[in-house]
Amino acid sequence: MNEALLRSLTPGVLAILVRRGADFAAAEDAVQDALVEAVRVWPAESPRDPKGWLITVAWRRFLDASRADTARRRREDRMDEEPASGAVPAVDDTLQLYFLCAHPSLTPSSAVALTLRAVGGLTTRQIAQAYLVPEATMAQRISRAKRTVSGVRFDKPGDVATVLRVLYLVFNEGYSADVDLAAEAIRLTRQLAAAIDHPEVAGLLALMLLHHARRAARTAPDGSLVPLAEQDRGRWDTASIAEGVDILQAALARDRLGEFQAQAAIAALHADAPTAEETDWVQIAEWYDELVRLTDNPVVRLNRAVAVGEADGPRAGLAALATLDDSLPRYTAVAAYLHERDGDLATAARLYAEAAQKAPNLAERDHLTRQAARLNSRRSR
Repeated sequence: MNEALLRSLTPGVLAILVRRGADFAAAEDAVQDALVEAVRVWPAESPRDPKGWLITVAWRRFLDASRADTARRRREDRMDEEPASGAVPAVDDTLQLYFLCAHPSLTPSSAVALTLRAVGGLTTRQIAQAYLVPEATMAQRISRAKRTVSGVRFDKPGDVATVLRVLYLVFNEGYSADVDLAAEAIRLTRQLAAAIDHPEVAGLLALMLLHHARRAARTAPDGSLVPLAEQDRGRWDTASIAEGVDILQAALARDRLGEFQAQAAIAALHADAPTAEETDWVQIAEWYDELVRLTDNPVVRLNRAVAVGEADGPRAGLAALATLDDSLPRYTAVAAYLHERDGDLATAARLYAEAAQKAPNLAERDHLTRQAARLNSRRSR
């Protein structure tokens, strides 16, 4: 396998797909899929025209992805942007596809990646960011999953836990405003909750509703991010909050705690506070302790550091942060915030600027840049 040849051909193949009408991000994703396929196929059967082979395979992958995206958007167009409170829309085959992609022959991580790519409409880059792995690693994982299921019968649906993980990640992409999938994720989770009596399904639905309730207040009219502490709580959807709290309380009463219920409990405590200053950070920190026990997830530990910093003071938060890998996404932004709370404005301004350079999207980068500028302005007075 001539990896140098592949690298040299990639820019030209990408340019041809763009000229044919593919948007750049979709073209990149298709070319990545084609490269993974080349790594698999070429050692046994090298094509006479490597560039032509890559163009053909990449264009087919782009068309397949475009058709899947069009089908997904048609499903989204059949519903209002905001999910109706308490309603369970008419069932279609989307949820069944989620279960089928979560096939028992796949590992849970591969099943989630495949479903997000094939049904959820997310790009390989977005999925890689959600899993904190390089894009090339995720592309190979998805390609292996496709090969694994290519010859199996889809008569054994996957388990609920894997489907919940997929729905959670799809919602997070939609909630981040990178891809508008949040309402679709809520719709499918309502269907699942109506079909399955499971406390973690209820926990996930409650979590989605509580986060979605704040959606209108998360951005300013100019599109800039509004941090939770600065949001206009009068713009929060109280009906969604009430529904989410009711669903959560019923799930917690069953005494079968899971990570989605714990996350929903944290969201409920934020929603219950009349003002940011009245937030019960002590309880939130305790719920993060539960989440760490349930998941041992590094991102959970990062969020816990913020909660500890609010409950016990910024230096306690910085001490919790010091135990984590500083390469974690948003680690630098959290460090900046805690240093600012501790009064070290010079360090905080520097870290906000560094965090802006690592931000995963334009809105977050602009927000962090403004934070750095704000502190530098205060220091120069």
